Amino acid sequence: MDGPAIEAEGLVRVFKKTRAVDGIDLVVESGEIYGFLGPNGAGKSTTVHMLTTLLPPTAGTARVNGYDVVHQGPQVRSSIGAALQEAALDPLLTGREHLRLQASLQGMPHDIRRRRADELLHRVGLSEAGDRKVKTYSGGMKRRLDLALALVHSPRILFLDEPTTGLDIQSRTALWDEVGRLTRDDGVTVFLTTQYLEEADVLADRVGIIDHGHIVAEGTPDELKASVGRPTVEVVPLDAGEHERAAAIIARFGDPCGSEHGVAVRLRSSEADLAGIVRALDAENLKVEQLQLHQPSLDDVFLAKTGRSLEGAAEEEEGERGGLAMEPA
Repeated sequence: MDGPAIEAEGLVRVFKKTRAVDGIDLVVESGEIYGFLGPNGAGKSTTVHMLTTLLPPTAGTARVNGYDVVHQGPQVRSSIGAALQEAALDPLLTGREHLRLQASLQGMPHDIRRRRADELLHRVGLSEAGDRKVKTYSGGMKRRLDLALALVHSPRILFLDEPTTGLDIQSRTALWDEVGRLTRDDGVTVFLTTQYLEEADVLADRVGIIDHGHIVAEGTPDELKASVGRPTVEVVPLDAGEHERAAAIIARFGDPCGSEHGVAVRLRSSEADLAGIVRALDAENLKVEQLQLHQPSLDDVFLAKTGRSLEGAAEEEEGERGGLAMEPA
């Protein structure tokens, strides 16, 4: 298609007196993964429900695959696949039966249904479990089956609404790999809502951050992280009485900033200064227990834009940080 895969202008959804989505503008290009990042209640799912025609907008316009979501709902639905937060799976059907039923609802001939079910079970890693009842599936297996169901009719645009919430890291990584393949190999446009920092950082070509119904920041993950500042270096002296002297040494390399356990500076230039800090500490014979480089993270972006952290930030914190531990000399 010509033009963006998804575009919205002034999109609003009001529930009673609550403006769940408050006049957002969106443009998602064909073939990209767009990460929609924000906490619970920010308006992520409501936006997805409007873009997938499940909810009518209160105001504004939106087009998906070139079709208006209000006036051309059937054309929108034929263009998209959707895996929403709650997978609508029958525990008494097998994975293969789910896929054949979905293919039947899409009007596919009998022989194509069987072949498509086999292809998708293989694609999402469920070939061996395809003839087991879904009630025996783990959470990760159910999410992978839900993704396969969304792909039965080979949609051009895929909506994933917090697809990995509650999954362990192995199941999440497997799902990430498949989403990446869809865009890379098949050119599928993916609109991904999430509250996991690492998910947005790993998968998304661009990220929009939504809070209280407003998009408060948008850009590539690197652009957003760069917008909130420079890396910081934190030093924890071996001797607690050396905090003041350590602070004076590292202040040569940046601007002092807060630190929970030691002293820290925000680097003036780049992380290359880390080597200079190590040399300066050694020259002053100051022994340290720990020295860490903290890169800006998407949580830093969210904190800077909204004044609070994401729920998914705590478990991802280690993935957003580089560290160097130094043995006492």
